[in-house]
Amino acid sequence: MTVEAVIFDWGGTLTPWHSFDQVALWQDICARYFTADLARRHAAAIFAAERALWLESERDNRSATMDRLFRQAGVTPADGFMETYFEAWEPHTFTDPDAGELLAALRDRGIRIGVLSNTMWPRSRHEEVFRRDGVLDLIDGAVYTSEIDWTKPHPEAFKAAMRAVGAADPARCVFVGDRPYDDVFGAKRAGMRAVLIPNSDVPPFEAAIPDAVVTRLADLAPLVDAWHQA
Repeated sequence: MTVEAVIFDWGGTLTPWHSFDQVALWQDICARYFTADLARRHAAAIFAAERALWLESERDNRSATMDRLFRQAGVTPADGFMETYFEAWEPHTFTDPDAGELLAALRDRGIRIGVLSNTMWPRSRHEEVFRRDGVLDLIDGAVYTSEIDWTKPHPEAFKAAMRAVGAADPARCVFVGDRPYDDVFGAKRAGMRAVLIPNSDVPPFEAAIPDAVVTRLADLAPLVDAWHQA
C-alpha cells in the first residue's frame, strides 16, 4: 500500500536526543526567582512532580500540562519564570539539520507530514521551535498531548495524529520515533508501520518490533520510497 502520511515524534527524533541534568536546570531557574532555601525546595518539588507525571503517562497513558505540573508541585511561577524555563531548554530544541530537506522531499512525493509528541508544553512553544528552524510550514498537522487526554502509546493518541493530517487508514501511515515503547509499540498497535531511530538513553521494550531501523533522518527517504512505490 502506498504511504499517505509520515508522522514524527519530536524529542529525540525531529530534535536530536540530548542528555542533561534536569534537576540542575530547575535549580538554576528557581534560584533566579526565589530565596536560596525556597529555590532548593521548589526545584525539588517541581522535579518530583515532573517525574510523577511522566510515570503516570507511562503507566496509564494519561497526559499532563505545565499548569498541572506546578499545581502538583505546589509552586506558583513568578512573572518571567516560564520564559526563563524555555530559554534554558532552547539549546536542546534545535531541529535536526536533515529534517527540512527530508520533510520537503516527502511532501514533494504527495506524502503528508505529521507530528505527535508526548509533551507538557503548549502548542505555541513547539510551533515557535519549528518556526525558528524553518520547518513549521512543512508540517501538515500536529498533535501535542498537552491538548488531549492521552499520551503515546495509547491508540487514541495515534488516531488523533492521523486525523490531524487527514489520514484514515493506519496501514498507509508511517510513524518515526526514538522510543521502542511509546513510539514503535504504540504505532504498531495502532496499525501503522514504525521506524525506530535508536538512542542509548531510551530503554528497550521486548514487544516493540519496528518495521525498520535508521540511524539518521536522512536515511528515511529511500525507505519510505520503497513502501510508497510497493
